[in-house]
Amino acid sequence: MRTRTLFLIISIVLLAGFVALNVDEFTRVSILSLGFTTVQVSLGLVMLALVVIATLVFLGSTVYMQSTNLLEMRNYARQLSVQRELADKAEASRFTELRSYMEVQALAAQQRETAHNTVLAERFAQQQQALLMRLEESDKSLAAYMGQLEDRLERGTLADDRTGRMANGTPRL
Repeated sequence: MRTRTLFLIISIVLLAGFVALNVDEFTRVSILSLGFTTVQVSLGLVMLALVVIATLVFLGSTVYMQSTNLLEMRNYARQLSVQRELADKAEASRFTELRSYMEVQALAAQQRETAHNTVLAERFAQQQQALLMRLEESDKSLAAYMGQLEDRLERGTLADDRTGRMANGTPRL
């Protein structure tokens, strides 16, 4: 229990004990003035009734404050729960957007890679074709030179490199 509640309970018990011990004095009749009239009543009972009424009013106000606080806390808890759900949905939405963005980026990267691979394969094929054409031209040129040399050898028209004359002895032009 809280200290205030314990203090209130102890005060009520002490007041009840005081009234029980002095019940004769509390019930003795005396003349009281109300301002416009006088009344014969027990002063102790009037004071006791005022204390009881004040205590009930304070207890009532305490109960009212506690119940309004409890209702406000429940309302805040409900609003907090709604806000938490909204935040969770927003976060899930952001994750979904991020996932779709990442998928789009991955697809775009894959398409770029495919396009680069295609371009690279085409360039490689072109280079290979050019190399094959050069090799073929080189082979043809070499074959042509070889053919010319063979033809000259067969005709005997090769020049002697040392003399600058042809094999038959005629000077080379």
